[in-house]
Amino acid sequence: MERAVEINNLHKKFGDIEAVKGIDFSVQKGEIFGFLGPNGAGKTTTARMITGVLKPDRGRIELAGYDLEENFVEARLRIGVVPEAANAYHELTARENIKFMARMYGLSGEDIEEKTKKLLKKLGLADRMNDKVKEYSKGMTQRVILGMALINNPEILFLDEPTRGLDVQSTRIMHEIIQDLNQKGSTIFLTTHNIQEANQLCHRVAVINKGRIAAIDTPENLKNTFKELQTVELCLEDGDYPLPSELEYISKSAKEGNKMKYYTDNPDRAVKELISRIGDKKIAGLNILEPDLEDVFVELTGGELNNENQQI
Repeated sequence: MERAVEINNLHKKFGDIEAVKGIDFSVQKGEIFGFLGPNGAGKTTTARMITGVLKPDRGRIELAGYDLEENFVEARLRIGVVPEAANAYHELTARENIKFMARMYGLSGEDIEEKTKKLLKKLGLADRMNDKVKEYSKGMTQRVILGMALINNPEILFLDEPTRGLDVQSTRIMHEIIQDLNQKGSTIFLTTHNIQEANQLCHRVAVINKGRIAAIDTPENLKNTFKELQTVELCLEDGDYPLPSELEYISKSAKEGNKMKYYTDNPDRAVKELISRIGDKKIAGLNILEPDLEDVFVELTGGELNNENQQI
């Protein structure tokens, strides 16, 4: 399959901190590729290098067949970028913002007006195209920024936390737009902290941790790799749960609300053991759950919680 993005031996240091440590990966043409990692893992630095914002210390980046260092302009013209920080001009209308970006890409001609209107209609903003962006909700503003990234018909679309801070309805609209763009042939590189978003949208995901790629695969294959993360979810009316140390087939447990999740690689035996251990206690709920992508992410990154304001 043809590759849209090719990354080879990418390195970046900030003083004595080695943020990215020689990573390699590729994104296939036409896929939605998720890029996940805890804060401070090298995720933001990698995304900025790939989109040409930050120069790597060494390594090679190829976008749509163009080497980013040797053919910077040609490579950049083939991508669209939706940054995490809003870059729409609030004193301009949605229509003016998108037409301004078209001129920044060197586009001209009478068809820009028609193309802008079609794009705003696709984004659900046709009836508000002449309102200033400062009058928009956050979800509407995010769609304007997406339109600004799409005006040059990019082969590859980079999305950095596109739904952060959005309400449920705005998030759903954004997901539908992303899926529609992909179905029409766009390659999408999605950087996100939202594990469920990655699970829902992405064909493959990469997890970066401490500057290195910890895993790359489909969400389903990653979940199947960590069968020991299967859980038995138990809810007892009295809330008095057995400890993992008392159970042979349980590796660890985690309290979630009024329920307890017991991790095991043998759920059938774990259930029998739990029922035997709790005796006559009244069971309000009992379920066997497969690993989810969040469990895999925590396992791969060691469950580390880095400083929320740290962006590396």
